[in-house]
Amino acid sequence: MADAGLPSGWEVRHSNSKNLPYFFNASSRESRWEPPEGTDVDKLKVYMAQNTRKPEGKIHAAHLLVKHKDSRRPGSWKEPTITRTKEEAIEILKGHERRIQSGNISLGDLAQTESDCSSARKNGDLGVFGKGEMQKEFEEVAFALEPGQVSGVVDTASGVHLIQR
Repeated sequence: MADAGLPSGWEVRHSNSKNLPYFFNASSRESRWEPPEGTDVDKLKVYMAQNTRKPEGKIHAAHLLVKHKDSRRPGSWKEPTITRTKEEAIEILKGHERRIQSGNISLGDLAQTESDCSSARKNGDLGVFGKGEMQKEFEEVAFALEPGQVSGVVDTASGVHLIQR
């Protein structure tokens, strides 16, 4: 079985009643919806992308968003009023991209502190979505990625993103 990035004793199971994955520890009999402490979130994302049932035509993705003053809503949980230019936002995002490519930090870990999206609290996780549910530019790139792959800079009305499928 592929490495799901879970601590010893934990496994991913599927709830038939909710049609969602959950986490189960066979020795303690504990079950939970959120990953247990000590989970390698990046390994879990890849595992889930490759091993969970998704409705036909849907994908699972995460992102890191950097907004700018011309974004649709130029404010975030980090900064009530964002004044940076689009060019500055792109440069910031390219710096994040270099850090991720170096292998020193994951998109999910970086999203927690650097993303202007409220999904930052979930490591940038956007969950499962289908075509027509996200902005066109975002969707086109997200659907073209392979599981685990990280995009380059993606420009949308919300700001600039790095996307990981």
